[in-house]
Amino acid sequence: MLTPGWRYNLEKPTGPEGAKLTIPSGDKSEYGFGLALKLARDRLRSQSIPEQCRNSDATFNESLNAVELVYLNRLCRISLPDGEVAAISPAEELTARDKILVLHYFTQARGTPLARRPITYKELPEGTHYFPVFYKRAIKPLVDNFGRQPARFIDIAALIGGRKSAYGDTAVAIDAFSRVPVDMVLWQGDDEFPPEGNIMFDSTVSDYLTNEDINVLCEIIAWKLVKLLKTGGGNPGKG
Repeated sequence: MLTPGWRYNLEKPTGPEGAKLTIPSGDKSEYGFGLALKLARDRLRSQSIPEQCRNSDATFNESLNAVELVYLNRLCRISLPDGEVAAISPAEELTARDKILVLHYFTQARGTPLARRPITYKELPEGTHYFPVFYKRAIKPLVDNFGRQPARFIDIAALIGGRKSAYGDTAVAIDAFSRVPVDMVLWQGDDEFPPEGNIMFDSTVSDYLTNEDINVLCEIIAWKLVKLLKTGGGNPGKG
């Protein structure tokens, strides 16, 4: 079992550089999202669809000329050749950020088998530099809302396909995509230390998503969980 001190791993990050497609942050204009979608769709049109289906563990639906893959416990469809993304089971509206993430995962996937070696955000290339932003957007909401009620953390995560994991005091594993497992970890704290948390990934995650993609993905997951907590397990709304 990992100890609380392990959550602040400061090893020098190593690994391959990811692709440079980016997702605008939540405060950017619709133009920014539109441009990011256009770039992702342009990349999609230049790729071998059968190869990327193999690399991402997606399925090609020949009758619909579409790619289908699972994103956060939802079956999503990428229509070809336009690259429109929709959630079909359950059927619900996706935000621009969701659509960009789905396209980035599919187009950037390298097909690397999972290594089953957990790493933190700080161990990603340049992860230490961007960790304060990542902590604020993705880890702090979990600590603030679930740090004192870890049992609810497991129950709420189950609503989006999460399952109990073996790290920290309480942890859940969520398959964001087929080849991007995410472990969200909490340490409950005591009279001396406040609750803390961290988020871990398979060491191959950079072969599927860039650091910025990972940042956005974990922010989306964290706030889905918080919204589910606040609504008593109801619809968490859009990402």
